[in-house]
Amino acid sequence: MIDIDKLRALSDAELDQALKDAKRDLWQARFELATRQLKDYTAISGNRRTIARILTVRHERKLVETSA
Repeated sequence: MIDIDKLRALSDAELDQALKDAKRDLWQARFELATRQLKDYTAISGNRRTIARILTVRHERKLVETSA
């Protein structure tokens, strides 16, 4: 799980890569859940929160660009 301050320090390209990685990790966790291989059930909610944080930072940056 990535802290929001660390996400705000990333560039746009790094943020996009972090989003791709988080979505891939979420997909992997869901797959492991379906095949009963998942041991850490908090991985799903943690990945969802990470994705939400990344999307929030992207939205904040978009709002700053449009208001300037």
